[in-house]
Amino acid sequence: MRRWASAWRSSVPARALTGLDRLLRLYQRGPLGPLRRLALRVAEEWVVKRQEADGSWGGIQPPWVYSLIALQLQGYPIDHPVMCKGLEGLDRFTVQEVGQCWLEACQSPVWDTALAALALLDAGVAADDPLLVRAADWLLERQVTGVAGDWAVRRPGLPAGGWAFEYHNLNYPDTDDTAVVALALRAIRHPETERVADALERAGAWLIGMQSARGGWGAFDAENTQPLCGKIPFCDFGEVIDPPTADVTAHAIEYLATEAKPLAQASLQDGVRWLLSEQEAGGSWFGRWGVNHVYGTWSALCALRAAGLGAEHPGLRRGAEWLIEHQNADGGWGEDCRSYVQPEWIGRGESTASQTAWALLGLQAAGHGDSAAARRGVEWLIATQLDDGGWDEPQFTGTGFPGDFYINYHLYRLVFPVMALGRCVEELHAA
Repeated sequence: MRRWASAWRSSVPARALTGLDRLLRLYQRGPLGPLRRLALRVAEEWVVKRQEADGSWGGIQPPWVYSLIALQLQGYPIDHPVMCKGLEGLDRFTVQEVGQCWLEACQSPVWDTALAALALLDAGVAADDPLLVRAADWLLERQVTGVAGDWAVRRPGLPAGGWAFEYHNLNYPDTDDTAVVALALRAIRHPETERVADALERAGAWLIGMQSARGGWGAFDAENTQPLCGKIPFCDFGEVIDPPTADVTAHAIEYLATEAKPLAQASLQDGVRWLLSEQEAGGSWFGRWGVNHVYGTWSALCALRAAGLGAEHPGLRRGAEWLIEHQNADGGWGEDCRSYVQPEWIGRGESTASQTAWALLGLQAAGHGDSAAARRGVEWLIATQLDDGGWDEPQFTGTGFPGDFYINYHLYRLVFPVMALGRCVEELHAA
């Protein structure tokens, strides 16, 4: 009875919004002219103001295409500067090969560069190697400062200091990229120590400021958790809110664990408590931006270990047990994208290089780096490595919108195995 009542209550807002939508459709047949023109002008100005330097909106394809369509319907001709800039930018997102042409959903140079740097460091490349210093220079130049994006609505007065995912996206830096870039900059020995320290000071302050009241982190916003937004009848593609998630929170924790300041440590402890509360009954963590529980569990285990929890802690122990239980017979790990909508696929799927590496990284963090499961995972990576040093991975292991939109990151098949194998080698040398 209580379950039925709960379901009924949760459906009331959806029914109310559906009824409101019907009323507004009636109004649309004869709207008040001045009010309609004002609303369209305000919306138009909002869209135009958020166009990025490369012509995009948010640096990703969906809002980019929709914005061009909306402005064209508003009467913008093809030769209008905003339209020209947007269409020219799409050319840089278009991949053309013999007999094929497609539009990329997104480009991830900041994320890729930071992960590649961390992988090279794990593989034993010197922290002051000129290539890593160049990568740090490139990342430092792309820190978003002085621009209050839409995140400032919830965090007015918080100084900017994050990084975005893309080449150009000043309006929407994200906490996930910020944490991983900061980890890379912390690990690289750059000759301009004050420059790096200033960047990390800004990044840490912005990360702490973007923490939710309960202790977790969303990717782009703070306290953006109202599920009613998803009940709007015409909201039929992708996620529209940004609640805290385990994987993003884990990366923020992993970085804050490198900071000794009391404010950072207090934020860290709040994050750890929130992350532990999000562990699933079976021992895993949900992965919002990578597929799926293998990604979330790896992220959480590395964060908790960085925060000082030992391998004997129940959270780490249960997470490691979940990974071991979901190892494939061939020694690798895989999880199908269907796990987001079909629970029977959680932790199940064809073995992939990136997901196997995530599991190995998680096991190492949880004190199981020398376990039989970890050795079998390493053997799978070695056996499937290609002659050119990489791995084949046609599967999509990145997530855009769970249930709607997935991403194949072409570097995942390389950076994560290198990261995992590098840590295995380091552990053997330390033994």
